Amino acid sequence: MTAPLSPHDQQPPNPPAPDTDGGGAQERPPLGGELRDGAIAAAALAVCGLVLGLLWVWLAPRIPLISDGSAVYLKNSEGEQAIGADGWFALMGLGFGVLTAAAVFWWRRAGGVAVVVGLAVGAVLGSVIAWRLGVALGPTQNVVAHAKAVGPNKVFYAPLELRAKGALLAWPVAAMATFLALTSGFGPRDPEPTPHWDGWSAGSGETPEQR
Repeated sequence: MTAPLSPHDQQPPNPPAPDTDGGGAQERPPLGGELRDGAIAAAALAVCGLVLGLLWVWLAPRIPLISDGSAVYLKNSEGEQAIGADGWFALMGLGFGVLTAAAVFWWRRAGGVAVVVGLAVGAVLGSVIAWRLGVALGPTQNVVAHAKAVGPNKVFYAPLELRAKGALLAWPVAAMATFLALTSGFGPRDPEPTPHWDGWSAGSGETPEQR
């Protein structure tokens, strides 16, 4: 015969101590801090739009024009400089999207809705700022006045334009895709549930009264 277990003997063992180090995962800030981080991310990406705009002015191919004194013509009617300007903007937008998303993930790995929204809004603002800055810093928009200033049969360049406005989405789309991939692969994981202890031996399946 086995002596019945006392109430003290039936108490479960002490639960395991919580993992205080977080397993290396970054804790999510409170709502106020998360909103602040989202605003910081949006502002930082908007500032990066200035860099993209300067690079676009520097790298985008120019469209040569020529005037005969009465009209303005393309110097090379088969040139692809206009398409090249859109392509350069889109390619650089994709690169900026990958780099800025990686930087935001490294800074705030825990993520959060506010950070993701800030990343998207900042990427859109950065693209618009880059576009408008590039147009402003490129050749003048007044083609007629520019032609008169350089004189007949002189080559000058057309204004820098973004004809395919869909290129503005290259940065935000690349940023969202990169951030999602990094979060899925390297983001913090939810802790595994602690196994429940029922107070009895799993092998015997007997209560004290049955022993």
